[in-house]
Amino acid sequence: MLLLNLNRIRTAQEKFEQVYQPEQFGTEPDFKVAAPVKLAFDIYKDKDQFRLVGDVKTTLELPCSRCLEPFTIPVNAPFDLRYQPHAENAGEGEREIEEDDLTTAFYENDEIDLGQLMREQFYLAVPMKPLCVAECRGLCPICGTNLNRGTCDCKREWEDPRLAVLKTLRKES
Repeated sequence: MLLLNLNRIRTAQEKFEQVYQPEQFGTEPDFKVAAPVKLAFDIYKDKDQFRLVGDVKTTLELPCSRCLEPFTIPVNAPFDLRYQPHAENAGEGEREIEEDDLTTAFYENDEIDLGQLMREQFYLAVPMKPLCVAECRGLCPICGTNLNRGTCDCKREWEDPRLAVLKTLRKES
Protein backbone atom coordinates (compact mmCIF):
# COMPACT_ATOMS: atom_id res chain seq x y z
CA MET A 1 0.00 0.00 0.00
CA LEU A 2 1.11 3.53 -0.75
CA LEU A 3 0.49 5.32 2.52
CA LEU A 4 1.13 8.85 3.76
CA ASN A 5 1.92 8.86 7.49
CA LEU A 6 0.15 11.93 8.89
CA ASN A 7 2.27 11.89 12.07
CA ARG A 8 5.17 13.16 9.95
CA ILE A 9 3.27 16.33 9.00
CA ARG A 10 4.60 18.85 11.51
CA THR A 11 3.78 22.26 9.99
CA ALA A 12 0.57 23.86 8.72
CA GLN A 13 1.70 23.54 5.08
CA GLU A 14 4.08 21.09 3.47
CA LYS A 15 4.92 19.91 -0.05
CA PHE A 16 4.89 16.28 -1.15
CA GLU A 17 6.39 14.90 -4.37
CA GLN A 18 6.93 11.28 -5.22
CA VAL A 19 7.33 9.14 -8.34
CA TYR A 20 5.86 5.63 -8.27
CA GLN A 21 6.64 2.82 -10.70
CA PRO A 22 3.79 1.20 -12.66
CA GLU A 23 4.38 -2.18 -10.97
CA GLN A 24 3.31 -0.66 -7.63
CA PHE A 25 -0.29 -0.37 -8.83
CA GLY A 26 -1.09 -3.96 -9.71
CA THR A 27 -3.81 -4.61 -12.26
CA GLU A 28 -7.09 -2.80 -12.63
CA PRO A 29 -9.91 -4.27 -14.72
CA ASP A 30 -10.29 -1.16 -16.90
CA PHE A 31 -6.72 0.06 -17.43
CA LYS A 32 -3.04 -0.54 -16.81
CA VAL A 33 -0.57 2.05 -15.58
CA ALA A 34 1.92 2.28 -18.45
CA ALA A 35 4.42 4.88 -17.21
CA PRO A 36 5.84 6.13 -13.90
CA VAL A 37 3.30 8.10 -11.87
CA LYS A 38 4.27 11.54 -10.58
CA LEU A 39 2.24 12.59 -7.55
CA ALA A 40 2.73 16.14 -6.28
CA PHE A 41 0.61 18.08 -3.83
CA ASP A 42 0.58 20.66 -1.08
CA ILE A 43 -0.80 19.43 2.21
CA TYR A 44 -2.51 21.83 4.58
CA LYS A 45 -2.99 20.74 8.18
CA ASP A 46 -5.71 22.06 10.48
CA LYS A 47 -5.73 20.02 13.71
CA ASP A 48 -6.87 16.56 12.59
CA GLN A 49 -8.11 17.65 9.16
CA PHE A 50 -5.91 17.71 6.07
CA ARG A 51 -6.37 19.26 2.63
CA LEU A 52 -4.40 17.89 -0.32
CA VAL A 53 -4.15 20.11 -3.43
CA GLY A 54 -2.11 18.87 -6.35
CA ASP A 55 -2.08 16.61 -9.36
CA VAL A 56 -1.17 13.16 -10.57
CA LYS A 57 0.51 12.60 -13.95
CA THR A 58 1.08 9.37 -15.85
CA THR A 59 0.10 7.40 -18.94
CA LEU A 60 -2.61 4.74 -18.87
CA GLU A 61 -3.08 1.86 -21.28
CA LEU A 62 -6.65 0.75 -21.92
CA PRO A 63 -8.61 -1.18 -24.56
CA CYS A 64 -10.55 0.63 -27.27
CA SER A 65 -14.29 0.18 -26.73
CA ARG A 66 -14.84 -0.54 -30.47
CA CYS A 67 -11.87 -2.62 -31.69
CA LEU A 68 -10.49 -3.81 -28.31
CA GLU A 69 -6.91 -2.87 -29.29
CA PRO A 70 -4.83 -1.40 -26.46
CA PHE A 71 -3.88 2.28 -26.67
CA THR A 72 -2.48 4.88 -24.27
CA ILE A 73 -3.80 8.16 -22.93
CA PRO A 74 -1.92 10.79 -20.94
CA VAL A 75 -3.29 11.67 -17.50
CA ASN A 76 -2.83 15.03 -15.83
CA ALA A 77 -5.46 14.97 -13.10
CA PRO A 78 -5.65 17.87 -10.64
CA PHE A 79 -7.33 17.27 -7.28
CA ASP A 80 -8.37 19.22 -4.20
CA LEU A 81 -9.43 16.84 -1.44
CA ARG A 82 -10.14 17.18 2.25
CA TYR A 83 -9.43 14.34 4.64
CA GLN A 84 -10.87 13.98 8.10
CA PRO A 85 -10.70 11.15 10.62
CA HIS A 86 -13.03 8.24 9.99
CA ALA A 87 -15.76 8.17 12.63
CA GLU A 88 -18.63 5.82 13.27
CA ASN A 89 -22.00 6.88 11.91
CA ALA A 90 -23.71 8.92 14.60
CA GLY A 91 -27.14 8.07 13.23
CA GLU A 92 -27.90 11.45 11.72
CA GLY A 93 -30.37 9.89 9.32
CA GLU A 94 -30.76 10.95 5.72
CA ARG A 95 -29.52 14.26 4.40
CA GLU A 96 -28.89 15.80 1.02
CA ILE A 97 -25.38 15.50 -0.41
CA GLU A 98 -23.63 18.84 -0.58
CA GLU A 99 -20.73 19.96 -2.79
CA ASP A 100 -18.22 19.60 0.08
CA ASP A 101 -19.22 15.95 0.54
CA LEU A 102 -17.87 15.14 -2.93
CA THR A 103 -14.37 16.34 -2.07
CA THR A 104 -14.17 14.90 1.44
CA ALA A 105 -12.50 11.59 2.19
CA PHE A 106 -11.63 9.81 5.42
CA TYR A 107 -8.47 8.41 6.90
CA GLU A 108 -7.80 5.84 9.60
CA ASN A 109 -4.79 5.10 11.83
CA ASP A 110 -3.20 8.46 10.97
CA GLU A 111 -2.58 7.34 7.36
CA ILE A 112 -3.94 8.45 3.99
CA ASP A 113 -3.98 5.78 1.29
CA LEU A 114 -2.28 7.54 -1.63
CA GLY A 115 -2.77 4.48 -3.83
CA GLN A 116 -6.53 4.84 -3.50
CA LEU A 117 -6.29 8.59 -4.19
CA MET A 118 -4.34 7.97 -7.41
CA ARG A 119 -6.61 5.12 -8.59
CA GLU A 120 -9.66 7.38 -8.10
CA GLN A 121 -8.01 10.07 -10.23
CA PHE A 122 -7.18 7.50 -12.92
CA TYR A 123 -10.80 6.32 -13.08
CA LEU A 124 -12.01 9.91 -13.31
CA ALA A 125 -9.58 10.53 -16.21
CA VAL A 126 -10.65 7.48 -18.25
CA PRO A 127 -13.25 8.38 -20.91
CA MET A 128 -16.64 6.68 -20.67
CA LYS A 129 -16.19 5.18 -24.16
CA PRO A 130 -12.42 5.06 -24.76
CA LEU A 131 -11.49 5.07 -28.45
CA CYS A 132 -8.05 4.43 -29.94
CA VAL A 133 -8.88 7.06 -32.59
CA ALA A 134 -12.08 8.99 -33.22
CA GLU A 135 -12.52 7.23 -36.60
CA CYS A 136 -12.17 3.70 -35.16
CA ARG A 137 -14.20 1.30 -37.32
CA GLY A 138 -14.41 -1.44 -34.67
CA LEU A 139 -14.87 -5.15 -35.23
CA CYS A 140 -16.99 -6.96 -37.81
CA PRO A 141 -20.08 -8.18 -35.90
CA ILE A 142 -20.04 -11.45 -37.87
CA CYS A 143 -16.42 -12.65 -38.03
CA GLY A 144 -14.68 -10.34 -35.53
CA THR A 145 -12.11 -8.90 -37.96
CA ASN A 146 -10.60 -5.61 -36.84
CA LEU A 147 -11.92 -3.29 -39.57
CA ASN A 148 -9.12 -0.78 -38.89
CA ARG A 149 -6.55 -3.31 -40.14
CA GLY A 150 -8.41 -4.85 -43.05
CA THR A 151 -11.70 -5.90 -44.57
CA CYS A 152 -13.66 -9.10 -44.48
CA ASP A 153 -15.96 -10.90 -46.93
CA CYS A 154 -18.91 -11.14 -44.58
CA LYS A 155 -22.29 -10.27 -46.02
CA ARG A 156 -23.85 -7.48 -44.07
CA GLU A 157 -27.40 -8.72 -44.59
CA TRP A 158 -27.84 -9.01 -40.88
CA GLU A 159 -30.64 -6.75 -39.79
CA ASP A 160 -31.65 -5.56 -36.37
CA PRO A 161 -35.10 -7.06 -35.68
CA ARG A 162 -36.12 -3.89 -33.85
CA LEU A 163 -35.93 -2.00 -37.16
CA ALA A 164 -38.12 -4.47 -39.12
CA VAL A 165 -41.25 -2.47 -38.25
CA LEU A 166 -39.73 0.67 -39.77
CA LYS A 167 -38.94 -1.22 -42.96
CA THR A 168 -42.57 -2.32 -43.36
CA LEU A 169 -43.75 1.26 -42.80
CA ARG A 170 -41.42 2.43 -45.53
CA LYS A 171 -42.79 -0.14 -47.99
CA GLU A 172 -46.39 0.92 -47.23
CA SER A 173 -45.67 4.58 -48.00
